[in-house]
Amino acid sequence: MATAVSDIKRYTRTIQEVWEMWQNHIKNQLHPFGHTTYEDNEKIFKNLKSLDRDAWAAEFSKMAKSYEDRAVAAEAQGFRDVARENYFTAYGHYRMGRYPAPNSPGKRAAYKKSQEMLLKALSYAPYLVERVEMPFKGRSGEGAASIGYLYKPRNASAALPVVQLWGGIDTFKEDRRELAEEILKVGMAALLIDMPGVGDAPLAGSEDAERMWDAVFDWIETRKDLDASRAGIWGGSTGGYWGAKVAHTHKDRMKAAVCHGGCAHYAFEPKWIEKAQHGTYPFELAETLASAFGRDTFEEWVDYCPKLSLLDQGVIDKPCAPL
Repeated sequence: MATAVSDIKRYTRTIQEVWEMWQNHIKNQLHPFGHTTYEDNEKIFKNLKSLDRDAWAAEFSKMAKSYEDRAVAAEAQGFRDVARENYFTAYGHYRMGRYPAPNSPGKRAAYKKSQEMLLKALSYAPYLVERVEMPFKGRSGEGAASIGYLYKPRNASAALPVVQLWGGIDTFKEDRRELAEEILKVGMAALLIDMPGVGDAPLAGSEDAERMWDAVFDWIETRKDLDASRAGIWGGSTGGYWGAKVAHTHKDRMKAAVCHGGCAHYAFEPKWIEKAQHGTYPFELAETLASAFGRDTFEEWVDYCPKLSLLDQGVIDKPCAPL
């Protein structure tokens, strides 16, 4: 018997349960704790009494500000390496402040600061990073541009093949730097963007939000330093959903596509949502998914998400790029 939407109950962990669940990640600086230390996170979690979004943002931002101040001081004294490392650490904590999604005033402020800190850290990188705006002609209420970071090797002499990279509901374009660096090593450019509904994307996720990639591919064609005939895409986690979909809807505009851990059908069924709440995602899974698709609450997500099935939409039965 199918699980009825009305039977799905919201589940959430306590702050102590989240702390205990994340021990291995914190100790080993695994996602989402890059550029942070165990000792700093221990102090932060001791001050947190709940998963209140703005309280969460405030505690991580307080720690981030201490590293930001150190970075500014080091920069003023000409200590480039020290400034770079402290900017990265400030970014790590501001990033945690907006984690998993900037869905409150405090989290939105932390996200803006994380972007600022990352770009300052990357100003010391041995490669080029350019913040770019790709004009987007959407619908009423949607943004006018998709924001991205273009990573390129220095002194490239020819138009480069380019890989578009994006993450999921909690990993934004700022957080794909390590993958971009691997792409640079083999002589390609990396264009880091946000999937619909997160970061600086101009529109929320929906049944047809693949419209955003019209703007991205069009923009690549305007760049003389990029080879639009050799473009690929790589979507990770929930972003893999868009990797699979765009591989079908825009198949003639790319050489290859990667769906890295993405969902396509079963993840949008009520029985999966019920089970996933007790899985490895630490908190607010349904609400974070909801925020990426223009919703807010657990109930709204459970009610809406079956419409996203690529099987029911007929997408995965159509021709696609090498995927």
